[in-house]
Amino acid sequence: MNTELVGLSGVGGRWRPVAAGPFALLAVALALLPIRPVWLWALLIAAVSAFPWLLGAAPEARRRRPRPYWRLSAAGLERIGKGGLVMVRYERDRIDGLAITTGDGMLTVFHRFGRTAVGGLTAMGLEPLALFVTARRLGIPMHVLDGEASDLLDPALDEALRHEGPDGDVPGPGFSAPGPLPRDHAAEKRLLDQEAALLAAVHEPPRPKGGADGAAPERGEFRLDTPDPLPARRRVALLGTLTGVLGAIMIVRIAVQGAGGFEARLAAGCWALAAITGVLAARRRLLRAARVHWTITAERLLVRARPGRRQLQDLPSGEVAAVVVGPGLRLDPLSGEPRRAELAALAFGHRLELVARLPVHGLDGFQLAHALDDHGYHVITPGARPPRRPEYGLEGLPDIFAQVPGGRLVVADGGLGWADAAGDVVLKMPEDRIGGIELLTIAGHAWVRLYDADGDEFFAAPLSALRISRTDLRESARKAGLPVNDAEYDAYLSAAFHSAMSTLAAPEPETRATAPLSAPGAASDGSEGSDGPGGSEAPEGARDALRTSGGLPGEPDLTFTAPEPPSPVTAPGALLDATRRSRVGTYGMSVLLCEAVALIGAVWLGPDLGGFGTTASWSVPAGLLVGLAGYWLYDRNRSQLRVSSAGLAVVTRRGRVEWDLARDRIGGVGVDESTERLPRLVVWGPSGRVLRQVTFPPDLEELRRACERYGVPWGPPDADRPAPPPPEL
Repeated sequence: MNTELVGLSGVGGRWRPVAAGPFALLAVALALLPIRPVWLWALLIAAVSAFPWLLGAAPEARRRRPRPYWRLSAAGLERIGKGGLVMVRYERDRIDGLAITTGDGMLTVFHRFGRTAVGGLTAMGLEPLALFVTARRLGIPMHVLDGEASDLLDPALDEALRHEGPDGDVPGPGFSAPGPLPRDHAAEKRLLDQEAALLAAVHEPPRPKGGADGAAPERGEFRLDTPDPLPARRRVALLGTLTGVLGAIMIVRIAVQGAGGFEARLAAGCWALAAITGVLAARRRLLRAARVHWTITAERLLVRARPGRRQLQDLPSGEVAAVVVGPGLRLDPLSGEPRRAELAALAFGHRLELVARLPVHGLDGFQLAHALDDHGYHVITPGARPPRRPEYGLEGLPDIFAQVPGGRLVVADGGLGWADAAGDVVLKMPEDRIGGIELLTIAGHAWVRLYDADGDEFFAAPLSALRISRTDLRESARKAGLPVNDAEYDAYLSAAFHSAMSTLAAPEPETRATAPLSAPGAASDGSEGSDGPGGSEAPEGARDALRTSGGLPGEPDLTFTAPEPPSPVTAPGALLDATRRSRVGTYGMSVLLCEAVALIGAVWLGPDLGGFGTTASWSVPAGLLVGLAGYWLYDRNRSQLRVSSAGLAVVTRRGRVEWDLARDRIGGVGVDESTERLPRLVVWGPSGRVLRQVTFPPDLEELRRACERYGVPWGPPDADRPAPPPPEL
């Protein structure tokens, strides 16, 4: 049995600068020194700036060997260095067991003479599932323990284990649960469940390609790509190149002018630092913005992580028993070291061996899992979250449900009350305690929220649990003089009134339609249906044309106007603006950027305009005015988010529509928490695909309330699978 697990490791050959930061500071220091002749001064700055790149390319030009990696095989656990030499080895016949500690993610080897902490799984490039399955195939006992590796190496703990046994109640250091070393049953059970799913996928007959429901085979290919980075890779590369070239040109210009004064040398140092920083930042951005391209067919998987033919992974479907999609590892694009990733894909073969690690960073896990399943691949995930139990907020009535089983909410004596089955009010809420009553829709069900006199919410529950209809509560509360807000009902009445009033206006020619009704006796009158002396009937198209134009004799002209349904822009809704904090922060950043440009310009152009002090005396106030005026021009036409029952739209203050989405295209609205970028406010489709991104940050609490009020789902599609409220409590 050929069983081997190779840890994730980076390949050699990448051209990267070495010690770029210290050499950048050295270049700035050289620029400030009065070195003569001037050509030597400029040459030293250029040489020191380029030396990190030459130093990083020299070792890779001689040898292109892979980085050291870990390997678990029949020979044991080994660390393979450059040239295939074994640097560290734990022989198989000397290993009594392996353990993973959940506290620090360390791998510990149990052997005859004690225990040894090998290292962290992430640094070793080993995934817990792959290590768990491979070790069990090799006959090595594998455990998942709750705690840290340092607790396993404590001699006092060994003495306690010998006296108390494995199930003794001895408090161990670093543990919150009783017992010396309680196992993390949840983590180990999850690994066992995934191993069982892999075994089932290996022994199950292959499913028909195209879906698990026996549908027709889907042989077409499906492409899944990461979204284009903003800004694009070409723009980043062009900007970095221009920054470096501009810095070199300015240093040459200063050298040609003599570089006699300190201000000129300071400007040269600033330009050298800006050029080096721009080039390094562009390279860093290009490495992190690498796109992943998946081509999924029933015959094979084609995955390309970076440009170049050597990065193309071609995996035939016959070699894949199952694909595990979930948290895993990926190589850091800058250092080449393994790092944790929220989403990774592991392809296992029919002998439970790890066939390939497929990069998926930047992709949508929802789409990837369903696309693989639709093309006949077995997909295994760490496990779906249990359905979220809705919090109905009935803390305001702690005992009344148990005391009055058949009770219901009523409006009595100018306030709210709880009545029993006979109609007697057993609990009253006076009017002075109620500051507002809000009716809204959450997950397709009518809810009520109660606010006190200060505007704070103190009660929320579905109306089905309170056994009162929305109409009864709204009308009864309004008759009693209670403050009731039902925005959805008011929007419906407004739309209905607008539709009724629009019929009274003069109809447009293109929207005018006629509904013909045959007059009594018209069918027996042959002259109206004849076309000339022969009495032949007019064609149906001609009759329709006459009806539309109102020119068909003998039939009444009934004209009606079909109003267009409201769009996300015109429908009544809530208009959300950017928060005041973000606007003030953007104002400050705009002013700081203009001030930085003014100071750099004063340093650069100061010798030609009367000195740094004279130039800065007018450039700094000018930068302040430009920053304030420039952002005011942008802010006066800023974007705003409109939420309505018809959908979502982003409109500017002048009325320009940037984008809009109808309600049927929206699957969810919420915050996308990603590890590689800042949290962003996005709009998902029903399939889980990100449709739009809101570039300005509105108040999330107001946005959530607006989505609940107008029936727009809040959160990713099927994120928590909200359950409907029970009919009775």
